[in-house]
Amino acid sequence: MSTRRLVIAGTGSGVGKTTCTIGIMAAMQQKGYTVQGFKCGPDYIDPSYHTAVTGRVSRNLDSWMFEYRTVREIVARASKGADISIIEGVMGFYDGKSPLENTGSTAEISMITESPVLLIVNCASMARSAAAIVKGFQTLATGPNIVGVIANQVGSVGHYNIVKAAIEQECAVPVLGYMKREQDIDIPSRHLGLIPAIERGELNPFFERLAHLISETIDVDRLYELAETKELADEPTGLFQQCEDQGVCIAVAKDAAFNFYYQENLELLEAYGAKLTYFSPLEGEEIPSEADGLYIGGGFPEEFAAELARHERSKGSIRTAITNGLPTLAECGGFMYLTESIADTAGVKYPMIGLIPGKITMQKKLAALGYREIFGTEGNFLMDSDQQAKGHEFHYSTYERDEDLPYAYETKGRFGKKQEGYLKGNLVAGYTHFHFASNPKLVENWITACVDYKQKASK
Repeated sequence: MSTRRLVIAGTGSGVGKTTCTIGIMAAMQQKGYTVQGFKCGPDYIDPSYHTAVTGRVSRNLDSWMFEYRTVREIVARASKGADISIIEGVMGFYDGKSPLENTGSTAEISMITESPVLLIVNCASMARSAAAIVKGFQTLATGPNIVGVIANQVGSVGHYNIVKAAIEQECAVPVLGYMKREQDIDIPSRHLGLIPAIERGELNPFFERLAHLISETIDVDRLYELAETKELADEPTGLFQQCEDQGVCIAVAKDAAFNFYYQENLELLEAYGAKLTYFSPLEGEEIPSEADGLYIGGGFPEEFAAELARHERSKGSIRTAITNGLPTLAECGGFMYLTESIADTAGVKYPMIGLIPGKITMQKKLAALGYREIFGTEGNFLMDSDQQAKGHEFHYSTYERDEDLPYAYETKGRFGKKQEGYLKGNLVAGYTHFHFASNPKLVENWITACVDYKQKASK
């Protein structure tokens, strides 16, 4: 495992973390280094960029959703064969679950993984004050190891030199480069069509240009040196220990409409003995005949609603399989797909699978965002009433139903508890995204349900 790790953190959201992270990854790739990417927090989009740039699947690290040992194990496992691991932060460096502690923050991840930190600072319209900002981040907590600074949004080389002199004198850390305001390097297609664009390599010219710009104004070689740290102690949790093949297959919907899956969720299903097979509802593919379970993750079904609505054979195969008892988990976009219809922001309505009574309406403002504690309910094959897990919720749509329906689970967030989703037979569906590393018992339960389903179907 590499002994080089680097957390790229920001003073706040929108400060340029993702642009800088992707650019540094691309620049290091051009130098011949093998780079492994990670993302702090539950975000699905940024890791897809990391994966596209590095050619290695990026992983999410979250110190609220799972234990510290699990965070370290994920880093250790994924970093094998890499020259350097780069961990992109979330929000501001100290922002996490609570304003009163570091739980779930980039700062906590940096301490858990014993990783040096590169701090990105928006230096627009300031000079010596930039040093005060860096000094504040250095002194708020003693654990993080801030080893360097990048000055973003500088107006000129002269402006950069002023900022650099102030920070290096007052904070005793090197300023390793800058990014200018007028470079026009905003990340394209942050949401719509992102996955197909990446899979077809359409963003490769952008990555190459970004690597060139980063290399011109940032000392990438010095960054590589400063990333040197100790090897993470081998503390296997047993979480990913390979179990006996259970002889069941779980079909996973995977395409531009459905692509929000934590890599560890998929790997845990495989580790506990399931085989995974992939299919595309967007391409009109029917659910594979060998499926003993079904996983429909989140994504952007609303952006492809017209195409999804047209594929009657695909919808019919999913409808029939779930009706026949196929153990199914549908998260967010998958939940939306199983309802009667999705209406876009213009009011155009598209018929979906129709298994879940009610309709989805898209809106222009955020409907829900945040971490969720998840509490099971009686009859839920995935998590019964004695089970709990953790996850998050993020969507711009609302779900309307005409009647009281059985809910799948309860969730607890900043605003208290609520009943969530839809439960019927072996169908568990709702807006919440689960992370199985928060409670691997869910994986065992799912595979057991798949084994039972297969045995009944064979009689």
